[in-house]
Amino acid sequence: MSSEHFSAWEKCLNIIKDNVPGSSYKTWFEPIEPVRLENKILTIQVPSAFFYEYLEEQFIDILRKTLRIVLGNGAKLEYNVVMGNSADNKTPYTVSYPTGNNSKIQNQPLTIPLKSDDKKSIKNPFIIPGIQKLQIDPQLKSDNTFENFVEGDCNRLARSAGYAVACNPGGTAFNPLMIYGNSGLGKTHLAQAIGIEVKENMPDKVVLYVNANKFQTQFTEATRNNNRNDFLNFYQMIDVLILDDVHEFAGKEKTQETFFHIFNHLHQTGRQLILTSDKPPIELKGMEQRLLSRFKWGLTADLVTPDFETRIEILRRKIYKDGITLPDDVLEYIASHVTNNVRELEGALVSLLAQSMLNKREITLELTAKLINKLVKNSRRELSIEYISKVVCDYFNMHVDSLQTKTRKREIVQARQIAMYFSKNLTKYSLASIGSQIGNKDHATVLHACKTVNNLKDTDKNFRQYVEDIEKKLTM
Repeated sequence: MSSEHFSAWEKCLNIIKDNVPGSSYKTWFEPIEPVRLENKILTIQVPSAFFYEYLEEQFIDILRKTLRIVLGNGAKLEYNVVMGNSADNKTPYTVSYPTGNNSKIQNQPLTIPLKSDDKKSIKNPFIIPGIQKLQIDPQLKSDNTFENFVEGDCNRLARSAGYAVACNPGGTAFNPLMIYGNSGLGKTHLAQAIGIEVKENMPDKVVLYVNANKFQTQFTEATRNNNRNDFLNFYQMIDVLILDDVHEFAGKEKTQETFFHIFNHLHQTGRQLILTSDKPPIELKGMEQRLLSRFKWGLTADLVTPDFETRIEILRRKIYKDGITLPDDVLEYIASHVTNNVRELEGALVSLLAQSMLNKREITLELTAKLINKLVKNSRRELSIEYISKVVCDYFNMHVDSLQTKTRKREIVQARQIAMYFSKNLTKYSLASIGSQIGNKDHATVLHACKTVNNLKDTDKNFRQYVEDIEKKLTM
């Protein structure tokens, strides 16, 4: 097999590398693989439709010029886009991009969305009379901008996708955009940054940020007041809907059904949905499959724990914004010892600055070490339901999967009740979410379990010892 395509693509990369930032080159060009070169048509393979569309939107000019330099006039570029939505079919489809203005799509088993200006405007028949778009407060925090969001390897894909959505809401392949990761890694900041960018560049767009718990409360009130249609109508007029902590819908069937209809309406009319969650769709429990399948339609991007360099940059950005100067060794000490998430990192810095101001002491490495070591020692690990379940099962020497069975064996029922008890007391999850993740039970079962544990603690000495031992393991 000829290696001309490898040689040609290598020459292209040498030019591109000198004309795009290093982070962009690493994210968007290193994963590309050359496939073939025939008659000045270079075919490259990209991992997803997201890659194809992002390259088209952000880098097509440099690609076109580079191809002309390397292959001469008349050069063309084709993409092989690997299908990621099917576990059985990994066959790429081809998108041919000539050097002119017309794009041609061949052998297309997956539809590439039209650009926003190609879509016909669909009038929304459900707008509530008297409600003006400009009267809707987007509920966005002004500091949560892209400028204040520090980019690193831990979040580059999610940030790039978010910015692409902000530039063309509803008109990209990543609708919905689902951002997931552990608490404190910046999901809410990034989601709101998209909304802020949209409002700045497209002020006529109706943007709304809402937490899943707030959505649930509104839905409950609307149902109680017989205003469910008004509730639906309100959400169906949103152009960019940002729903935070969608995992909180677990076990809430009526809320999920209502959001399913809102999702369908917004998606079908070209509106943008942005979702955040603590887990990817495949790991969410207590959610309807038809809703989970829609979460997978667009792009799912994760946020992970920031590396040392990113943590340093976050601290530098924070003190620069506040007009403060700190020695490098102090910043490095904080970044080395506070590693869980961005929220704890910024909290440690704020605590250090507060101690310095209140005690009128200079911030030294000694003072930093004393405070940070105390914070790290006293900071409580953020517990998950999965972790609590594992600790409980390890204590009783049983497999964690036994909590999900329907058996009525006393020891398993008791362990399940204790796991529910600690999940309610040591996490922020709702009763419905706890029940859905432990035995697929409802919220009433969780309440009953908590009452049972409290009663047995008061009346059974051995049982009280079990609970105290497990509590020590969870809080140590």
